[in-house]
Amino acid sequence: MPKIVDRDQYRKKLLNKCFDLFAEKGYASVTMREIAQRLGVSTGTLYHYFPNKEAMFEQLVEERYQHAIASIAPDLERVTTLAERIQIVFDFVAKNEEYFLKQLFLDIDFSQQQGREKLQQNTVLKKLAERALTEFAEILGIRDPQMVIFISALIDGLILARLYNGEMLCLEEQGVLLGKMLTAYQEAGEQISKEEKEQ
Repeated sequence: MPKIVDRDQYRKKLLNKCFDLFAEKGYASVTMREIAQRLGVSTGTLYHYFPNKEAMFEQLVEERYQHAIASIAPDLERVTTLAERIQIVFDFVAKNEEYFLKQLFLDIDFSQQQGREKLQQNTVLKKLAERALTEFAEILGIRDPQMVIFISALIDGLILARLYNGEMLCLEEQGVLLGKMLTAYQEAGEQISKEEKEQ
């Protein structure tokens, strides 16, 4: 009897294994043949699941994002305030800092290899980024898309800043600070709206 393979599950397994290889060697310097060897599969099998290295990377970005959302969503459902949700996100990033740092380096390496113009024309990554920001806004309970972009960029910047500042910069403390700032910002906005309605 032939072995039944869950194609999607197997594809995810390959993606998870190749993340470490990409992170270790960099996107630009690893070949599909090398990936196949490291994963213990034939290049034919690899090309069956991924038409090329770029498609593999795009699917890897999608898989990493889905995994992060699935990991953090249950904790976010248990809290009600924006400050609490921000704190959960920052605690999650702090607990998985090495993973997020590898991810950031890999994204930078991919971006350098592609070049700015080609990267901006990548519709797959563009759609994924838009969806990710929308979903991130929903789980945080934020309606302002610019605020979500700010939070995402701040997290990336803080991860890089930790390389230079080490223990001087605590991600959890930055989460508390950001939660207070955004709460004050929201309260000020609500007060302005209330005063405008009264006039």
